[in-house]
Amino acid sequence: MRDDATPPARDLRADDPGAEPDVPSPGLRRGGGVWSTLRDAVSGGGHDFTKGSIDRAIVLLAIPMVMEMLMESLFVVVDVFWVSRLGADAVAAVGLTESLLAVVYALGLGLSVAASSTVARRVGEGRHEEAAAMAGQAILLGLVASLPIAAAGGLLASRLLEAMGATAGVIATGTPFASIMLLGNATILMLFVMNAIFRGAGDAALSMRVLWLSNALNMALGPCFIFGLGPFPELGVTGAAVGTTLGRGTGVALQVFLLARGGGRVKVKARHLVPDPRALAALLRLFANGALQALIGTASWIGMVRILAPFGSAVLAGYTIGMRVIAFAILPAFGLANAAATMVGQNLGAGRPERAEAAVYRAGLWTTVMLGAVGLVFAVAAGAIVGAFTDDVEVLRAGTQTLRIVACGFLFYGFGIVFTQAFNGAGDTWTPTMLNFACFWLWEIPLGWGLSRAAGIGSAGVPIAIAVAFSTLAVAGWLMFRRGAWKQRRV
Repeated sequence: MRDDATPPARDLRADDPGAEPDVPSPGLRRGGGVWSTLRDAVSGGGHDFTKGSIDRAIVLLAIPMVMEMLMESLFVVVDVFWVSRLGADAVAAVGLTESLLAVVYALGLGLSVAASSTVARRVGEGRHEEAAAMAGQAILLGLVASLPIAAAGGLLASRLLEAMGATAGVIATGTPFASIMLLGNATILMLFVMNAIFRGAGDAALSMRVLWLSNALNMALGPCFIFGLGPFPELGVTGAAVGTTLGRGTGVALQVFLLARGGGRVKVKARHLVPDPRALAALLRLFANGALQALIGTASWIGMVRILAPFGSAVLAGYTIGMRVIAFAILPAFGLANAAATMVGQNLGAGRPERAEAAVYRAGLWTTVMLGAVGLVFAVAAGAIVGAFTDDVEVLRAGTQTLRIVACGFLFYGFGIVFTQAFNGAGDTWTPTMLNFACFWLWEIPLGWGLSRAAGIGSAGVPIAIAVAFSTLAVAGWLMFRRGAWKQRRV
């Protein structure tokens, strides 16, 4: 049940007579027309997301965020497409390394939550200098966090792959790849953190441009280094790591330029990078919960891969391909979810919690419709989609199985993703942390092991567990969100 102190959602125009109507089409038309809205979304600008049509605000934020995530998901698919030409061991090496990078992604997501929620809240309050200060401290935290991971990558890559259950062939093939990816983890963390700063400030178009540049270079350089095209050396699967790191590094350089120049609402100067104990303490609290939340979620992928590893390289390769294709669909959904998070942070800062709540439900509906349509396509055409990546019968079977089963839960995933990001946008990082722990560690991993081993279902048990766990997360997230406690969070 909802907290008694939480007032029901009301007509947002009641306290803002000048606001645009909160209805889809009229709101967009009064904002200057559909095409004008699309143009404004891609070009960016000084839009106020605490007033006017909620639909228009979500569109202005979500279009660049969705396009950003589409580019990221396209890279994920293209990358594994080229690597799949090198055989099952190469794809398995990429899959295992991605599982190792779960720690990096967890830290990046934790820092993103801390950066975006604090920046969004202060921008909503009109305190732009404090927003820049929090942004600088988040960047500093990211750089410090990258150092021990880089050291581990340089010294322990082969042992880490062995601990993940890799065969001798996968270790031989994948050690240089894993080493480079871990050594270059700072580029991953900086992309996460600085793009979160842009998104929290409402400058989603800047974040989009950074990832477009970064991933365009990733996709162009990948096959060049993998196959030795033109003047490039032929490095095999290691070339994928080289291309990815160079592309990400270029994106980080663009981020630094944009933040230093002040191309958006937040301009980070040298003084903002000097350690500030008070600001660091505020960020660390959010970062710790956010990183734990992400680590619980992403580390569960390590558990699922570990369950699958004994089934052989073909099964693991098929699972990797299937999950990369799924990421192609899921990542754009995070664009809408991130738009909801920015709306929550800025509108709570502006003292408009009901507007924040309405934006979450609207973004959740759009995300569910989008993922439901994609899930139907995946369920019907799974074999043809995975067949574009491999002609190995066993790899094709495993990939088709993974894609078809996980797609069956797509209708639930949309609201689950949006609710999680909405909590984070409000600075309530503890609720989604507990939800992740319950749904993934206490439910998904035991279920995956039980179905695949104890129940004798085999490798299909893992994707079944994934679909069930994410669907459970959506329902539990809704029950917690409707209580309304997130509206009282302070960051």
